[in-house]
Amino acid sequence: MRLLYIVPNINNEGGVARVLSVKTNYWIEKSGYEVYILTQNEGFSPLFYSFNSNIIYHDLLLKGHFLQFFNSFAKGLKTKIKNVQPDIIIVGDNGLKAYLIPFILKTNIPIIFECHGSKYLEETQPSKYFFSTKIKLLFKTFFANSFTKFVALSQASLQEWNVKNGAVIPNPLWFEPTNFSDLKAKKVIAVGRHSYEKGFDRMLQIWHKVIQKHPDWTLEIYGKSNQNQELQKFSKTLNIDTNVVFFDPVKNINDKYREASILVMTSRTEGFGMVLIEAMAMGLPCVAYDCSCGPRAIIQNNENGFLIENGNIDSFVQQMELLIEDENLRIKMGKKAQESIKIYNLENIMQQWESLFENLVSK
Repeated sequence: MRLLYIVPNINNEGGVARVLSVKTNYWIEKSGYEVYILTQNEGFSPLFYSFNSNIIYHDLLLKGHFLQFFNSFAKGLKTKIKNVQPDIIIVGDNGLKAYLIPFILKTNIPIIFECHGSKYLEETQPSKYFFSTKIKLLFKTFFANSFTKFVALSQASLQEWNVKNGAVIPNPLWFEPTNFSDLKAKKVIAVGRHSYEKGFDRMLQIWHKVIQKHPDWTLEIYGKSNQNQELQKFSKTLNIDTNVVFFDPVKNINDKYREASILVMTSRTEGFGMVLIEAMAMGLPCVAYDCSCGPRAIIQNNENGFLIENGNIDSFVQQMELLIEDENLRIKMGKKAQESIKIYNLENIMQQWESLFENLVSK
């Protein structure tokens, strides 16, 4: 089987890059597949995560105004497909141009759209022009049906799209947990890039309230900062910078979960929430906003964590304080968290992908 993944880049510290490294390494090492990855503007170097040395990289240089950019994308795409001759194409790009790939290629090769984000994803503050946002949503909805298969990470995510060609395959847990957190450290952890949809500004407002009662606790945030370091400045404005520590992304994030006692997620949108299953695998109870999809597929409220009404700061604070003040509750929820994420083990998820590939190729 020859697979071609089309993604903007893989040389970052994000969850998509990590999951792609896990999957592509599996295909080569366990299934004996050939794997090609097509990126844009040298998005394959330098790599943050470990990719198998047998992966073959291709890259498109895309520059200029919209028409030049799109023209280069379309021509380059056709050339690369002709050169690689893949059995299956997997698109992992949330950019609007990616939705046009079936129309650009006009090929009989099965094309899968692997959806890693919410339909309503906004990486920056949404435009004040509601009409432009609505047009984008209509565009995505229409063209999502043009793929051979549209794979979402949860049933809730798939329902957002309402496509006829949909399937659900979650992300796999990329490590096998051995040593777990003892949940005694007075430390809360959060993980993600500093973008609008991750909602860290909301988290800092919550933390401002939490430390009024619990000034001996610390919040650690792991993720790539934006250039202006807006979150760091906001923490100083709230006068909580002595209780918040910002860290760059790390490869061994599972070790950092082990050192914490609670994970928090305040995303405005999520496609899945990879950090949730990572933290839960290490025995951490999680508190997350019940955004459009993602957390609700993983957290069973009041069982292995808490789901909070989206945007309800007071409720979020209350449940965090409950976990902070009750170590036994943390332990109880942490054990249930460990059990509940076993369905995301690597072999189970990759078998689902392999079945999909074989089914599409045999048609």
